[in-house]
Amino acid sequence: MAETAADATASTPGQDPNRRDFIYIAAVAAAAGGAAAVAWPFIDQMNPAADTLAAASVEYDLSKVEPGAQVVITWRKQPLFIRNRTAAQIASAVKDDHADMKDPATDASRVKPGHAQWLILLGSCTHLGCVPTEGGGKYGGWLCPCHGSVYDTAGRIRSGPAPKNLELPEYTFLTDTKVKIG
Repeated sequence: MAETAADATASTPGQDPNRRDFIYIAAVAAAAGGAAAVAWPFIDQMNPAADTLAAASVEYDLSKVEPGAQVVITWRKQPLFIRNRTAAQIASAVKDDHADMKDPATDASRVKPGHAQWLILLGSCTHLGCVPTEGGGKYGGWLCPCHGSVYDTAGRIRSGPAPKNLELPEYTFLTDTKVKIG
């Protein structure tokens, strides 16, 4: 009986296919582990620095803001408007809830329930990132002096080139007079 080439290869001493597969798998696993060890410092350096993480949230004492007044604080290297709205400013914003707007939103959707007098917004115009000035424009909110975007007392865009309302950051009330932003 004649042996075929496959039978001869399979019966050759020292040529165990299971052992060869194990060596290949072990070599690939070692190479992958080495590549991960080399790549990790490069990936890790993309995480935020400690000073950036420290600035990720800020607490503010609201008792410093008189009714009708606004303070501007810096949060994540951006201006943040904290306005203590009067009853007249709230009424004006609620009255305009169903007006024609580029980015429709109700006044209630822009404030936290039970804290309607407190409006907290990022102070960057949504057109080109300029800082709007307080009390400008015919709606009593903010006016971006660069290109004329006008926001109302709820921070909603009413006229001008800005496409969206002033942004609302994430915030929670710790007490009635203290808020945590971020």
